Amino acid sequence: MMLHLFFVFFVFFRIDFGVAAIRIQRAWRCHRNKQIFRLLKQAARAAETFATYQILKKVSPLEAELLKDPGMQCKVRFRFAGYEFPPFIVFKIFHNSGGHGNRFITGKRIIMPSSEAAIDACKLMGNRMYYEQMICDQLEHQKYRVTDVVDVATFKDYMQYTSHLDETPAHRGGRDNCWRKLSLKNMPRSTLMYDIVDYSESGTLSSRLKEEMKLLLQMPHTEDVQHRQLSTVTQVRSPAPPPSSAISTYLSSMHSVAPRNSSRRSHKACRKVAKMRRLYGPEKEQDQDNSGNTNQQFTGQQEQSNQIVFSDDDWDEEAERLYAWSQSLSLEESGMPSPVHL
Repeated sequence: MMLHLFFVFFVFFRIDFGVAAIRIQRAWRCHRNKQIFRLLKQAARAAETFATYQILKKVSPLEAELLKDPGMQCKVRFRFAGYEFPPFIVFKIFHNSGGHGNRFITGKRIIMPSSEAAIDACKLMGNRMYYEQMICDQLEHQKYRVTDVVDVATFKDYMQYTSHLDETPAHRGGRDNCWRKLSLKNMPRSTLMYDIVDYSESGTLSSRLKEEMKLLLQMPHTEDVQHRQLSTVTQVRSPAPPPSSAISTYLSSMHSVAPRNSSRRSHKACRKVAKMRRLYGPEKEQDQDNSGNTNQQFTGQQEQSNQIVFSDDDWDEEAERLYAWSQSLSLEESGMPSPVHL
């Protein structure tokens, strides 16, 4: 009876320990996910406020020049995307026309189906590519319903049309300005944003991010705290200090010790090479001398034979014999076509 009660209590406490461990793991994951989300929010806010040009210059240098043009009035927006945690950062370029409006020119809108330009475009593109373009347009219209200016009736339709125009590739008549993913290689390595994105992707916490974690996880109740957080995230990392004199002397001593081992090995190798030379050196020299003598004899005999051959003037006679022998051959018997009839 006592053994049975002891077994029941053991199973009960074991189950409680397992449930407690699961609860602790869930609480720790929830706490870590909150930290990652707050850090990513700080990185996205800092990228949109201070580091827009540096990031866009790595992604597309041509598009980065639009930010410096005062006439374009372009702005880059950052937000989160993804179906799983942690989310990834995406960006998109927006153009502010200042109330004057802008018009996107594309061949799909300019070339009317009933014009001669459509016939010329079909001839230049080819029937297959032209028909594929028409089929794609019909499928997109059946799927989204608002794919052209004539389909816009309300403000909601206009927003849907502009979004579809941004997501459509340029070769299909769109702007090709969709939300693009911001990867780790696009982040500047000298700032803390790189460490934050690396921590969200790999889970490794750098020493510099660990030092600034307390400041970044604070709630920005005042503008001063918010400004300090953004400046910390976008601050350029200082270069590593030069090694001290003690470290330099230690490294020099290590470098001085290393050649001693190599000199020992080289000394053993030299002894082995000397022994091999003593054993096989004379025979090798004799073989080289013999090979040199044989080569000289062979070249001498060859020169003599060439002199003997070239000293005779029997080339004309041999050529006449060869020509007579070739004329006696019958091309018809061999089944080869005669070059005369060709």
